[in-house]
Amino acid sequence: MKELATRALSGAIYVALLIGSLYSQAATVALIGVFGFICLTEFSRLINLKSIAQYLIFGVIYIGFWYISIYNSTNLIANEAIKILLIITIFVNLILIKDLFTSKKIPLFESKRHIVTAFYLTSGFVFMLLIANYQNKFTPLMLLGGFVLIWVNDSAAYLVGKNFGKQKLFPSISPKKTVEGFLGGLFFACISSYFIASYTNTLGFTSWLILAIIVSVFGTFGDLIESKFKRQAGVKDSGVIMPGHGGLLDRLDSIIFAVPFIYLFLRILKYVS
Repeated sequence: MKELATRALSGAIYVALLIGSLYSQAATVALIGVFGFICLTEFSRLINLKSIAQYLIFGVIYIGFWYISIYNSTNLIANEAIKILLIITIFVNLILIKDLFTSKKIPLFESKRHIVTAFYLTSGFVFMLLIANYQNKFTPLMLLGGFVLIWVNDSAAYLVGKNFGKQKLFPSISPKKTVEGFLGGLFFACISSYFIASYTNTLGFTSWLILAIIVSVFGTFGDLIESKFKRQAGVKDSGVIMPGHGGLLDRLDSIIFAVPFIYLFLRILKYVS
């Protein structure tokens, strides 16, 4: 009971910080940056990266795209920079997905580790910023909608999997995940997309429904990839900053991996609408 209370308290503080920051653009930028720095520290421990270069890379990329997202996103060169970052990030993420199925170890775990920290982790926080400034204006409900989809998907997947799960989804990496849990998370995320569309006044229901599918699929991949990194590192959690949960990366792994694909869909939606 004490462990459950601790877990609930630390989770509530995390959610309160996130939602509270969305009332101010400056607070959103600051909190995402702090979250990114903490996750980078935890991830660097997982991949045994002890240099300071990844922090310098994080600072340059994050501050650079923060300036672009808020002040200069309509500039042609800035827009091209965002496209290039998106292409590289999605390419790196697809390689990580491939390595789930074809490699006993993630090769980037042992080499080219700065590529992983830059285009798997750092860029994930950059795309959170870009989503929070969708179409050149501060749109915190867009980002909050993505987080809600992740929370609903993860919670429903856990509950459905625990009570009804029989067929293992990826037993070699995460023995507790089941196909039934994944489908349950997807189903309830799709249901929640209706309420997000109705109460946020951002995108239509069809768009949020597609985003629910994107979040469920790629969020699950993100969770599995981080689980594989932890398995290779021989640890259970990425850190201890959130009592009862582990590290902050353990809570953000799904959204970090999913946000580039969310942003890609929003870009496509912008051009076809």
